[in-house]
Amino acid sequence: MKNLIPFAGILCLAACQPIPPPVTTCCQTTFQSADSITIVSDEYRVNTDAPILVLFHQGGSNVQGEYASIIPRLTDRGYNVLAVDLRVGGQYYGDYNRTVAGRPDYGFPANYDYCGAYPDLKAALTYVQESSFTGPVVLWGSSFSASLVIQLASERTDEVAGVLAFSPASGDPMEGCRPEPFMDDLSIPLLVLRPESELQNESARRQFQMADSLGHQTYVASPGVHGSSMLVEDRAGGDVTATWDRVWAFLDAVAPAGG
Repeated sequence: MKNLIPFAGILCLAACQPIPPPVTTCCQTTFQSADSITIVSDEYRVNTDAPILVLFHQGGSNVQGEYASIIPRLTDRGYNVLAVDLRVGGQYYGDYNRTVAGRPDYGFPANYDYCGAYPDLKAALTYVQESSFTGPVVLWGSSFSASLVIQLASERTDEVAGVLAFSPASGDPMEGCRPEPFMDDLSIPLLVLRPESELQNESARRQFQMADSLGHQTYVASPGVHGSSMLVEDRAGGDVTATWDRVWAFLDAVAPAGG
């Protein structure tokens, strides 16, 4: 007689099978800023009804390099992602910035400071709002773009569910678009994250303390490193589980992928 698996065992086998990760499709997409710069981004679709995280990189960087190990964790969690190459960037983390490479003035001295990239962030949010995504939108910035997402969320509050700001740039490089005035006006959830080492800098420390005094959420990453790379173990120099846990807690509260 053939060996038969008891019916209860069949049920157990079926119930105990691991749930497959969400199916994610990715494609490069472009859209125009108000001043006619072609912005290149990568769009990762899990479910158009799920929340979408709009990711921006730090200065001298690009999304494919900076977020290479971060995006898969976000999509596996059930989040859609739009990762945007801004007009201010470069070749950090082993890749290149496609928006910079496509600029009409590429190869000439840069005409854009950090504040000059703000139209790109506005265009990205408009692109999301005009697309088929229907879930909540969370803005995610790194260094200079962390400062700019605070401004964008302050100005377009009704379109944004929350903001993650990793090491918001402070001091002279952000003259003209400092985040502090917009923190004061921001009424939606904001989480500001910094590595402990950055709090030795006076302007960064004052900005961090201001965010806390205004009732925004703050987190000191240890181990940590500048920008979104504080979520990457090899860059942070140690176990980054606690920092990821803080990010997940924030996202679960403002835009849970499961509902």
